Amino acid sequence: MALPRTPSQTVGPYYAIGLCRGDDNVLDPNGVELTGQLLDGQGEPIWDGMVEVLDPVVRAWGRSGTDQDGRFSFRVRRDAEALEVNVFARGLLRHERTRFILGDLSGDGPLVFDIRMQGENATVFYEV
Repeated sequence: MALPRTPSQTVGPYYAIGLCRGDDNVLDPNGVELTGQLLDGQGEPIWDGMVEVLDPVVRAWGRSGTDQDGRFSFRVRRDAEALEVNVFARGLLRHERTRFILGDLSGDGPLVFDIRMQGENATVFYEV
């Protein structure tokens, strides 16, 4: 007798335990700080998510788990123009993809990019 098929496993809430153990969020030690929050459809922080970025020009990669306030952070090169972004969060069957367009990084303060998974001000995600 064959067992019935079950739904696909959703992405679990174990990123901080299994994938975010090191300082993988520094793409350039002399770069500028990029920070933000990962938020759900109601604007609540997603505390157990993970954000990955790729600088395709220099092929640098980084990963940051989110904290209790949904915050993530990276250190990226000052002359980066754009970063490819992967977002992992509970309830997703597959990760989501977006892009941070950085522009002029000559200022002193950190860059802030919030990621909203749903809702009126949702981040634009794309398929590859």
